[in-house]
Amino acid sequence: MTDLGGPRSQRVLDRVAADIGAAVDAVDVFWGTEWPRDIDVVATGTQPQFEAQAGGGPAAQWADIAAIAVADHVDPARRTATGQRIVFAPGAAGMSERAFRIVLTHELFHYAARGQTAVDAPRWLTEGVADYVARPRTPRPEVATPPTSLPSDAELADPGPQRSQAYDRAWWFALFVADTRGSPALRALYQQACGDGHTDFPAAVHDVLGTDTAGILADWQRWLTR
Repeated sequence: MTDLGGPRSQRVLDRVAADIGAAVDAVDVFWGTEWPRDIDVVATGTQPQFEAQAGGGPAAQWADIAAIAVADHVDPARRTATGQRIVFAPGAAGMSERAFRIVLTHELFHYAARGQTAVDAPRWLTEGVADYVARPRTPRPEVATPPTSLPSDAELADPGPQRSQAYDRAWWFALFVADTRGSPALRALYQQACGDGHTDFPAAVHDVLGTDTAGILADWQRWLTR
């Protein structure tokens, strides 16, 4: 673990140490045990420090991000990733226990799957599956109006309430697939749609779930509202 200084960074690392065992177990149950165990966690001392560690760019894009898993180099063909680390913003020290565990487990899934995830994988699916692994198992969410379309990467682009809602929709979809087809089918969908040399999402839906995008959208809508 790496402490970059600041009044809250040690608090973040203490919380990671307390929760990492359960996070590893959750990832193992879904993804299996064949992933790197030399987990580097970086606790930043200031928000600008976090933004630099996270990859730079406009500060606004990081305003509602508590942590991110990054890597120096990824080679999906060899299923390897080098220079991996999970970087926490200083604000993570003030999160609730439940929220912190979810964020840690979410980013740990990205860490575990990074070597098998293509750089052009559908981001919404990678995020939805990470949330499925990280969030406690719950009944179907209560949704007054079902989505009229499948999630998309564009919905995750800009910070604010709409991004939070987009993450929820991606999680709902992953939860739906696991609930109706089984957790192994969700993993297979991830590998088919997000792995090296992946097919496009409609082809992955056909190959893994045995339907087309219109059919899976209709099934998802019925699952959300019944």
